[in-house]
Amino acid sequence: MSTTIVCGHCGQVNRVGSGKPAGKARCGSCHHDLFDGKPLAVDEAGFERHVTRGTLPVLVDVWAPWCGPCRAMAPMFQEAASRLEPDVRLLKINADDAPGVVSRFGVRGIPALLLFRDGRLVAQTAGAMDAGRIVAWTSSSLAAARPSAA
Repeated sequence: MSTTIVCGHCGQVNRVGSGKPAGKARCGSCHHDLFDGKPLAVDEAGFERHVTRGTLPVLVDVWAPWCGPCRAMAPMFQEAASRLEPDVRLLKINADDAPGVVSRFGVRGIPALLLFRDGRLVAQTAGAMDAGRIVAWTSSSLAAARPSAA
């Protein structure tokens, strides 16, 4: 089964075959690596594209530049990206520039983490975390959101 990954550079949707490691894949359009171990900064349109067009789970950090805890968590979120990619796509979205995302998902405090699988929100939390807690929360939330075997 192939994986669909949205390029963080040009927005092109790429299909990566099951025999090819996603961590080594390059965009078919702009030829950049699809993963570089860093979260991608996106606007509302980029957020929608990654959440709805890619098949990977998506972890979103909702932050603001004036927020002290958000700035403190930024290097932790970057470290989490180096641990979670290429199994999870990590995005950063500025709450001040994305009021639609903030209101749609009821974000009341930042930093906030939103976790999506198959285009739907499966977990949400608020408050600064270190990299280990981000990875553990993401992993356990994804495991809890797995469809049960019939």
